[in-house]
Amino acid sequence: MNSFYWDTKGNDFLGAIVLPFYGAFVSEEKCRLFDDVSGKKMLEIGCGNGQSLKYQGERKASELWAVDISEKQIAKATQHLKACGLSAKMICSPMEEECGIPVDYFDYVYSIYAIGWTTELEGTFCRIASYLKKDGVFIFSWSHPIHKCVVAENNRLAFKKCYFDESWYAVTLDEGALTLSDRKLSTYVNALAKAGFVIEQMIEETDEEIMQSRDDNSEFAKKAKMLPVTFVIKARKL
Repeated sequence: MNSFYWDTKGNDFLGAIVLPFYGAFVSEEKCRLFDDVSGKKMLEIGCGNGQSLKYQGERKASELWAVDISEKQIAKATQHLKACGLSAKMICSPMEEECGIPVDYFDYVYSIYAIGWTTELEGTFCRIASYLKKDGVFIFSWSHPIHKCVVAENNRLAFKKCYFDESWYAVTLDEGALTLSDRKLSTYVNALAKAGFVIEQMIEETDEEIMQSRDDNSEFAKKAKMLPVTFVIKARKL
């Protein structure tokens, strides 16, 4: 279902969250989670239209690789990079499955708002760990689970669902359908530990400067002033 959505709708509807942004109000330019990536081998999980790959390519990464579930998004990314004078090894596959990505090879694996789509979190994190060299870094962002539990109503924030409920549910968007699971933060943390990662940094703050620069008075922005809407984790392979 999700593969079909990304092939038929994809970023055209949702809009892209791409580097240097990790989410609506969190940026790499402020957080500096990546060190100097020049000469580094990098793999993106869920590359979408390729803009985050472009960001890394412009910072002189030596190799760009990517995996995405959607053939259409792979085609978009390839075309976008070619227009920018860049290239990447692109693989169309679910992130949960073995797909020919080399092991003990990458300096960085990263994912911008894609990891949450996995149907098997522990297995995906174990695969990502296998792709990384020892001491390699895994950086990913996703919608903060508390954000999904709270809704703005009549100038107040109210809980609409249980934080502990991780069951899958259907979402209808622009005449398309997706399935999602809102996992607890502890689920991500424990899965990382089981896969052999140590967490070096976690970010869940809303960046006030970004918010002010956009002059955003939407309900989403009002919500972001009071609770995290995005989280970012930087972990290192032991």
